[in-house]
Amino acid sequence: MNENHNFLKHSQIIILGLCIAAATIVSSLIFSKALLQMKRFSEEVINVTGSAEKRIKSDSIAWTSKFTVRDPQMTVAYQRLKENLESVKGYLLSKGIREEEIIVAQVETEILYQKNEKGNDTNQIEAYRLNQAIEVRSFEVDKVTAISREATELINQGIELISNAPEYFYTKLSELKLEMLSEATRNAKKRAEQMAASTGNKIGLMRSARMGVFQITPVNSVEVSDWGENDTRSLEKKVMAVVKIDFAILS
Repeated sequence: MNENHNFLKHSQIIILGLCIAAATIVSSLIFSKALLQMKRFSEEVINVTGSAEKRIKSDSIAWTSKFTVRDPQMTVAYQRLKENLESVKGYLLSKGIREEEIIVAQVETEILYQKNEKGNDTNQIEAYRLNQAIEVRSFEVDKVTAISREATELINQGIELISNAPEYFYTKLSELKLEMLSEATRNAKKRAEQMAASTGNKIGLMRSARMGVFQITPVNSVEVSDWGENDTRSLEKKVMAVVKIDFAILS
């Protein structure tokens, strides 16, 4: 009886040990599989680029023109320049430009010397050339644009005027940038979902996001640069935002 009892006891111990060993092996396999899945989760990603475009119209304008006088006498030149300034300002005010929208720059003075027979400057002063710029900054974009095209009327008054092309700006660019980046991110997610679905997978969490090009170009432009264009020549513009995002792939 004692021998049978001891045998049974030893058998139970052996069976218990085998069960423990088997459980350990199964647990190890499950743990290894979990680690493998975690590794795959950390390594398998899909890289996508999202973009967004929007057309905008500039809401601010800066237009600069410059007038010039030339005279052998500096005092006379300054007097003529002063008269020209009054004429130019009067013209702008008569067109509906407000006083606070006009910025008058300092006078630029240049001394012109007589040339010798070889075409080199001598010490003899021939004349004084004075330049002065006047700038208009306004939110009335269409009105100032029209005036800039008509400003050559001042030439008929004997004023040597050079009218530069207006520069156009959009003052709500910060808010627009956030809106465009959000839209580009949604576009990237949609692309990632379509790409993953084509292989029977789904996308998981966003792993990383990087802002790409943010640029402002003329409406019909196809220009793209790594640093981004910032067009100021066109009244109507095209804004484009690009983001690059990594999503996890779920099998």
